[in-house]
Order: sequence, then C-alpha cells, then structure tokens
Amino acid sequence: MNDMTPEQTAALNERHRVRMERKKAVIDAKIASADKEIGIIIVNTGNGKGKSSSAFGMVARALGHGMKVGVVQFIKGALSTGEETFLRRFPDEVRFHAMGEGYTWETQNRERDIEKATEAWALAKKFLSDPAIGMVVLDELNIALKYGYVDVHTVIADLLDRPAMQHVVITGRGAPPELVAIADTVTEMNVVKHAFKAGIGAQAGTEW
Repeated sequence: MNDMTPEQTAALNERHRVRMERKKAVIDAKIASADKEIGIIIVNTGNGKGKSSSAFGMVARALGHGMKVGVVQFIKGALSTGEETFLRRFPDEVRFHAMGEGYTWETQNRERDIEKATEAWALAKKFLSDPAIGMVVLDELNIALKYGYVDVHTVIADLLDRPAMQHVVITGRGAPPELVAIADTVTEMNVVKHAFKAGIGAQAGTEW
C-alpha cells in the first residue's frame, strides 16, 4: 500500500467510502426496523472463558443506566469472588446472592446440590417477579439445569412470566436446547487457548 501512487490511494479511499456508505444504509435500515422496546433473555454458554465475565459487564452497564440488579449465583459460593466483593459496595442498587457451595466435583453431594439450587431458584423467582429490578443475572444456572437440579420447564415458565421490561442474563456451560429456544440472544464461547492448559492457575481479577 505504501508503494501506491497518490491517484491509486485516492481511488482506494473512494471505493472504501462508497462501500461504507452502502453498509451504513443497510445498517441504518436494520436499526430503524428494530423498534421494539422489551426486556430480553440472554444466554452465555460454551466451554470458553467469558460467560460470567460478560454477564457482570452487563451489570455495570445496567447500573450506569440507573437500573437495579438482582444476582443469583448457582453452584458458586464456596469462595468469595471479585465481582461479589465489588458489587456489595452498592447495596441499594444490587442484590447479590451466592447460593451454591462449590462446583459439583468439590461438593460430591447431589442431594445437597439440589437443595441449594432449589433455594437459589426460589430467590431468583422473587427477582423475576419484581418490576423494580431491571436486570437479573442467573450465574451458572445452566449447570444446575444440566444436572437436573432445577426443572427446565419451571425455569422457562417463570422467565416468560417476568415483567415485560426486565432483562435476564443466564450463564454456564451446556445450556439446554429448551432454554436456547426461548432466549432472545445466545452466545457460545469457544476455547482457542486457555492459560490453565499451560499450567497457569486461576488468577485474581481474571478468573475470580
């Protein structure tokens, strides 16, 4: 590109401008047609890193827009996390509940896991019934659904019965197809590389 003449550079710039002009017209038309204002269900799943990280990024956005947020963490709870420590600084805006007792390979007690997941869903249902809460985060709910700790049909019924303008963000590997079907936005995180496979342990600020 550095070897181009001024005329060639000008021609390239003009082609780029024309392409972007056309692209802008297409995007503007799509934005104009997307005129619904309604709460959405977002599912972050897959084996890659970033599912909960993305969810808590959306919590920050919601708080920036003056929303109140309810967080229920399934499975997690045995160890304090950075997001919990930080969000507890905002008790008037965020209701944060870590309801699990650790990952399933740590607890090794299915009946106890079911009991804790049932308690967590009872609290989640209260958040999903409260129109004052603009966003509900159900962290690692997919894991509880995958192992049958919470009934997927009960979950879907409660999700669809929530206030019209309430957003819900659900995370965890192995999102069941029934949940994917009723969600508005679904993202699957895939692994390209992960530091753990290189022998690097979980780091504060990036993993917890």
